[in-house]
Amino acid sequence: MSSLDSQKRADTAYPIHEHLAARWSPRAFRQASLGREQIGSLFEAARWSASSFNAQPWRFVYAERSADPEGFERILGTLMDMNQAWARNASLLMIASANTVARGGTNRKAVYDTGQAVANLVTQATAMGLHAHQMGGFSGDAARKVLALPDEWEPVVAVAIGYRDEPDTLAEPMAEREVSAREREPLSAIVFTGTANSPAALG
Repeated sequence: MSSLDSQKRADTAYPIHEHLAARWSPRAFRQASLGREQIGSLFEAARWSASSFNAQPWRFVYAERSADPEGFERILGTLMDMNQAWARNASLLMIASANTVARGGTNRKAVYDTGQAVANLVTQATAMGLHAHQMGGFSGDAARKVLALPDEWEPVVAVAIGYRDEPDTLAEPMAEREVSAREREPLSAIVFTGTANSPAALG
């Protein structure tokens, strides 16, 4: 593990799985290709995520920078400018959507389930020595148009995946943010027992 990856490892109050502790979201990516088996493993991990009534509402549209430059540019163009600046070097870009229609009605858990599937994919990426950066900074309307998404697919998140590069390949202030310490709320701020008035005594 590189010194930066070691620095970015989660400082946990309790032990968690190494792949969860090692996950972080860099912006510096080096231009490298992914293999078919690597890509297949990422989406296989997503495929086996849990979902309400096993509806499996997640839908992914991806493009590789080297193998499908036109598709890559389409997805890149849906991102906010600040995200385009660094995401253009990732190996793969994707838009994850939630199929909101199921069993003849609206699947109100579709977005939640899609988030779980993306979490599986991101954890798998970490286990494979890759990094993933999830982005809310993209245009769902643009994604619908350029990717021909059906009306029932709700764009949820954009994700850049690839191999991490060094922070000094980024322009400021992104380079500084790349090496900044990770922060999280303490467990007592997010976990409660019995009622929302009783913070858990977990530290």
